[in-house]
Amino acid sequence: MPIILDKVSHIYGEDTAMAVKALDNISLVIPDGQFIGLIGHTGSGKSTLVQHLNGLMRATSGNIYFNGQDIDESDFDKKMLRSKVGLVFQYPEHQLFETDVFSDVCFGPKNLGLSKKEIELRAYEALKLVGLEDEYFYQSPFDLSGGQKRRVAIAGVLAMKPDILVLDEPTAGLDPKGRDEILDQILKLKVETGITVLLVSHSMDDVAKYVDRIIVMNRGSVLYDDIPKEVFKHYQELEAIGLAAPQVTYIMKELRDHGYNVSDEITTIDEAKREIKNYFTELAAMQRER
Repeated sequence: MPIILDKVSHIYGEDTAMAVKALDNISLVIPDGQFIGLIGHTGSGKSTLVQHLNGLMRATSGNIYFNGQDIDESDFDKKMLRSKVGLVFQYPEHQLFETDVFSDVCFGPKNLGLSKKEIELRAYEALKLVGLEDEYFYQSPFDLSGGQKRRVAIAGVLAMKPDILVLDEPTAGLDPKGRDEILDQILKLKVETGITVLLVSHSMDDVAKYVDRIIVMNRGSVLYDDIPKEVFKHYQELEAIGLAAPQVTYIMKELRDHGYNVSDEITTIDEAKREIKNYFTELAAMQRER
């Protein structure tokens, strides 16, 4: 079920002396099944934008459509929307409160008025989807590691069976191992279920590695909206607004500047490995021919 934003703006403190335009005439289509990265400096409008997607915030002007329906119409079912567009806030483990993991994940589907059997089935499936082992199901969520808590919080949203999963900095505060585990699990989930994923991140390396499309926000507007390779071609423009290209892109540019005939449009480590291997393979072949 796609989401369409049509000329959406949002002004904090409208009609006051402290008015601030957080979103400025945003038009976007979020189709089914994409893995989208949403990036931008602090204050660019990322978090404000994602809170409009499930109706937590209302646009000052413009329209948002979910499955062809305007979400701000008086007869639109916002409860249904919030079950279909699942939003996981930054540091979601702060919202854990039940005595054990399984009960916490049951909380969301319980509010949908489902049967006990369906609630527990959804909770079990969601916990398996995020890769949490059965041995943790009846432990206190507060006894888990940071990465495990994050998985439980994401499972609580997945148990609602959303069509779209919105993750606002899901790896904030995690060590590199925990960050990779969470993002690998999200990619696996996306591949297995076909769910749409919108990932808000400050890490250019993460979005380059995982997403199909990048939306760059700047001062409440969309600056770029394209595949990662095309977006990161504009690395100088990104630097000007406080962002950058992935680290490996700069390394490849340095190699090219030093006379190595390699592409400087590489955005992931795996691409860099292949490019460098191909370069030296071709170089060795040329030397043998001489």
